[in-house]
Amino acid sequence: MIHPTAIIDSSARIGKYVEIGPYTIVGADVEVGDNCVIGPHVVLRGPTVLGKNNRIFQFASVGEDCQDKKYNGEPTRLVIGDNNVIRECVTIHRGTVQDQGLTQIGSNNLLMAYVHVAHDCMVGDNVILANNTTLAGHVHVGDWAILGGFTGVHQFCHIGAHAFTAVNSVVVQDIPPYIMAQGHNAVPRTINAEGLKRRGFQPNQILNIKRAFKLLYRQGLTVEEAVQKMRELDADTELTPLIQFVLNSQRGIIR
Repeated sequence: MIHPTAIIDSSARIGKYVEIGPYTIVGADVEVGDNCVIGPHVVLRGPTVLGKNNRIFQFASVGEDCQDKKYNGEPTRLVIGDNNVIRECVTIHRGTVQDQGLTQIGSNNLLMAYVHVAHDCMVGDNVILANNTTLAGHVHVGDWAILGGFTGVHQFCHIGAHAFTAVNSVVVQDIPPYIMAQGHNAVPRTINAEGLKRRGFQPNQILNIKRAFKLLYRQGLTVEEAVQKMRELDADTELTPLIQFVLNSQRGIIR
């Protein structure tokens, strides 16, 4: 059902069984997948692709021009997957040509009220961004990460899969997978053991991740020394993502 006060551009592509609320604007080059529910007073601007079964609450702004001063009106994109919940007053901006021209959000994510996702961000699947979390430009967030309310992430930072930040954390370097971080600036506290249990990690896997955490953060080793010792653990499946993340970090990991 499309409310008669909604404004839909003639070039927008609207899927089956979509609901669009009062005074919502769907602009040019916007694609809305099947079974989406778009609340009142939402603005969708393109080029934007919205997958299936998404719900967007009132006053969200999705696909707007970015705030990067270098942006000069280029036709950059926003791509959002399926089954996401985007709550009140969330803002998500399209990419810039200085990166890949793309902001991307995966599937099964929850973006709580007042979250901001800036240009060129890459957000994985099953992520929770709690109220007022702010991602600066070019931030990458891995699958299953949870960012506590009022977390602020500096541009170009990467946050690994299954990582967790406490409320009011300020992230200025990369957070490796599995790590719980807290503070201003955020520092590593422990591993996200409870989250890993809920996601089916076995006790021996969690134990190996704990051992890796101690090597990386508690034994006074350099990053290179810690990585070498992690490689010696019999834990290829769960530690490979951690090792690769650390080796590939451009900003350096939190320490």
